Amino acid sequence: MRITALHPGLSFLFPFTHWLPNIDKRDLRADLIAALTGAIVVLPQGVAFATIAGMPPEYGLYAGMIPAIIAALFGSSKHLVSGPTTAASVVLFSALSVYATPGTADYITLALTLTFMVGVFELALGLARMGALVNFISHSVIIGFTAGAAVLIAAKQLKYFFGIEMDSGGHLHEIVFNFTQHLQEINPWVSGIALITLLSGIAFKHWFPRIPYMIAAMLTGTLVSLLLDYTFGHAITHIPTVGALPAALPPLSAPDLSLQHIKDLAPTALAVTLFALTEAVSIGRSIAARGGYRINGNQEFIGQGLSNIAGSFFSGYVATGSFNRSGLNYQSGAKTPLAAVFAALLLMVIVLLVAPYAAYLPKAAMAGILFLVAWGLIDFKAIGHVLKSSKRESAVLLVTLLSAMFLELEFAIFAGVLLSLVLYLERVSKPNIVTRVPDPRLYKHAFSSDSDLPECKQLKIIRIDGSLFFGSVNHLQEQFDRIRTNHPEKKHLAIIASGINFVDLQGGHALVEEAKRRKDAGGRLYLIDVKERLWDALERSGDLEEIGDRNIFQSKNAAIHAIYHKLDKSVCERCEQHIFQECQRIPGK
Repeated sequence: MRITALHPGLSFLFPFTHWLPNIDKRDLRADLIAALTGAIVVLPQGVAFATIAGMPPEYGLYAGMIPAIIAALFGSSKHLVSGPTTAASVVLFSALSVYATPGTADYITLALTLTFMVGVFELALGLARMGALVNFISHSVIIGFTAGAAVLIAAKQLKYFFGIEMDSGGHLHEIVFNFTQHLQEINPWVSGIALITLLSGIAFKHWFPRIPYMIAAMLTGTLVSLLLDYTFGHAITHIPTVGALPAALPPLSAPDLSLQHIKDLAPTALAVTLFALTEAVSIGRSIAARGGYRINGNQEFIGQGLSNIAGSFFSGYVATGSFNRSGLNYQSGAKTPLAAVFAALLLMVIVLLVAPYAAYLPKAAMAGILFLVAWGLIDFKAIGHVLKSSKRESAVLLVTLLSAMFLELEFAIFAGVLLSLVLYLERVSKPNIVTRVPDPRLYKHAFSSDSDLPECKQLKIIRIDGSLFFGSVNHLQEQFDRIRTNHPEKKHLAIIASGINFVDLQGGHALVEEAKRRKDAGGRLYLIDVKERLWDALERSGDLEEIGDRNIFQSKNAAIHAIYHKLDKSVCERCEQHIFQECQRIPGK
């Protein structure tokens, strides 16, 4: 039976009906090959990310199964692969470890509840067509947060990397302090395994890029661990292992939607929602640009929301778009979202076959892998570029980075976003206002901002670049007051409005008030080169009538010609400057 596309108005309900009917055998083959690679790669990543999140290892694998299928079918990207990620995992651990002990039944219930809440928030934002919301989270916030999370990941793995018993909860400085108190307990056998895993991962990534370096490093660390245990005995090495994973498909689960849990987790859920959506949409857009197609941000919100809601009932914790797996999916030749679906299904098969062998996987090898993951998350090039290019963005990056390392991770996201918005509003609240004067050296006496040029004694000409809204009104009025104070003889004021894109009621009111002051002083306020959007806004609010449509001009030449006739000619006769071409025709000149 052939699947047909739905009515465009209902397409967001079943978006897969647009691409599923068009798949051919060639696409299926390409998707299956890409899926096999993706399924193999997600195996060590899922276990590693679950460890970061404080969840049993198998939950990282579960998060890459049902959620990945739902996100692929209900999203809009051809290549985006959803599942557990480093950032989501570390935020989960940071937020939930306050309420329950990681790995316990209560902790898992909280994780499932948080996942459900994140899914509901994502779905609601998608249905409300709020896909543009992620545009307000600047790239500097993402860079800073990711780098901060990476440092925390490495810090929380110190106990496993060096084989010591310590509390790895809390903030960075607390973890480092606890570590220094246990230096004498370092297990050289465990540290050796972690270091061998780390170095082998670096070697495979550098010299054998076609081999999945995480799998190769994990196998290397495991084999060396088995060799050491066999040679010297576990009683001497004391190398702890992850333990056997259950060879089972994701069991059914349910979030606990008690009022207290919702109240406790709401701030974290909102922060995770913003970050997860930003991560997913940013990755989706990046790969779509390389693939020559576009994604729908609102549809991605819906897909991510449904995937997390479904995941909370199938033992999956917060899932979002994964850059590593999505990029690998694209590079492996995937053609359609079926590649992500096939990868999730193949992962289920692989788990059933290899899960028992996780009993031999040393925790030190996992720590070595996570050190590699953490290092890869820090984008040194991007950080350096931001620090060199912009003080504002540098402040956003550093605040987010330091907040992530020394405060709560979810607060770091809010702090970065809030500072970004504050700096943006501070910038747009001060539109650029410059003086303009006809320049006789330019063709047709074009206007210039050269401060050495003489100005008309009766007319001040300025250009405003920026929007006139409630946030910029105070700055605008201060500039008007300064002009009147410094140049009381210039009773006429002309504003070149070509740089004004938007005006709200308060902005329009400020123009009207200045027009009244100018009129009372015997002059006028003029607007030159008014855009259609600005004209319509002023007309709707009635401000156009207050200013006077005869004082609004669409060209500079027409404006100057009309304004010149309103100037005091007795002042013009005493003027030694010929500011305008019309000045040449003054009697007696």
